[in-house]
Amino acid sequence: MAKPKKKINGYINLIIPAGAANPSPPVGPSLGQQGVNIMEFCKAFNAKTEKMEKGMPIPVKITVFEDRSFDFILKTPPASYFLKKVAKVQKGSGTTGKEVIAQVRMSQVRKIAEEKMPDLNANDLDAASKIIAGTARSMGIEVVEG
Repeated sequence: MAKPKKKINGYINLIIPAGAANPSPPVGPSLGQQGVNIMEFCKAFNAKTEKMEKGMPIPVKITVFEDRSFDFILKTPPASYFLKKVAKVQKGSGTTGKEVIAQVRMSQVRKIAEEKMPDLNANDLDAASKIIAGTARSMGIEVVEG
């Protein structure tokens, strides 16, 4: 006999640095409004992300159930995080389209696309690479062949 499904009370989407979830904002207030045990979530999140690079921004989708229990799914870090890391820049261009702040090779874009593939709305690696290249352009990073 299948066990009965819990009734979902809501979803919370957050971006939390890997291994650094704590009860301070934005985590505490977001979970507190739904009545979730904040420390339990922080311990579970930090345990799941302890092997990742410290400080890497991890998008997380938290499903809150009616009995105030929760479940969460970790996503891959944003493409902009990987692009900034590869291009060795602190932030994207302030004047996109007018100013090129860095260059990345298409091979680097493909590598990022491979890593992001589970979270992208793309059927193959070429389409995923185009999505990442578009993100790079919008940040003022030029994509060159190679």
